[in-house]
Amino acid sequence: MIELIPAIDIINGQCVRLTKGDYDQKTVYGNPLDMALEFERLGFRRLHVVDLDGAKSKHIVNDAVLKGITTETNLVVDFGGGIKTDDDLEKAFASGASMVTVGSIAVTKPERFMGWLEQYGAERMILGADVRNGKISINGWKEDSEEDLLPFLKKYIDAGVQNVLCTEISKDGTLAGPAIDLYKRVMDAYPELHLIASGGVSSIEDINALDEAGIPAVVFGKAIYEGRIDLRELINSKS
Repeated sequence: MIELIPAIDIINGQCVRLTKGDYDQKTVYGNPLDMALEFERLGFRRLHVVDLDGAKSKHIVNDAVLKGITTETNLVVDFGGGIKTDDDLEKAFASGASMVTVGSIAVTKPERFMGWLEQYGAERMILGADVRNGKISINGWKEDSEEDLLPFLKKYIDAGVQNVLCTEISKDGTLAGPAIDLYKRVMDAYPELHLIASGGVSSIEDINALDEAGIPAVVFGKAIYEGRIDLRELINSKS
C-alpha cells in the first residue's frame, strides 16, 4: 500500500505552495505547526517539510519552524531545502528531522553527498531528483543541470541510496495529475527503490492510480490546501 506523505513548504515562516516552483506564483495557507498538528490528528505519521527560503538562499533558514514541528508532534519528518554544508545537515538533524532530502549537492558536490551517505546511513538520506525536460534541476529549481534522470539515480543507487523523492516540476502545484509514466519508468529500472512521487496530485483517484502502478510513496500538498482531497476519506481508504 502506498505511503501517504503530506507536504508543508515554508516561506517566511508560513505554509505556502508554489506553482511549478515559481516563487512569484505563491499562495499562503497559514501556520506550518497548525497544519502539522492537524495532519497528526487525522492519523498521518509522516511529513515532508521544505524550506523554500533555504533552497533559494542555499542554506537552511527555517530550522526554527522545523524544530517547532518536531517538538510539538510525533510525526516522522523529512526535511529539505538549502542543505549544502555539514553545518546545514547537522542543523536539520539537531532540529528534529528524521531524514533529510538532498538534491542540488548530489549534482554539484557528489563526493560530499557520498560522504553524508556513508556517515549518516542510507535510511536517513533521501536523494532529491527534481526533473524538468528530462534533466535534474537544482538550487530551488532555478537551474537545470546536464544530468539525465536514470543515470543520475543509478550512480547513487549503486552507492547505497534507498530513498528517492522524484518531482516532475512541470506538474508541481498544477493539480494536473502526477507523472505516472515517469515514475513507472524509474520503478521498472530500479524495482527495489523506495520511490516517493511528487507533483501534480489533485485527487484521491490520482493517489489510487499511483498505488495501482506500484509506486511506493507519494508527497502531496496543494490538493490538501485547495480542498481537493478529503483527508479523512483518504486515510480511511488506505487503512
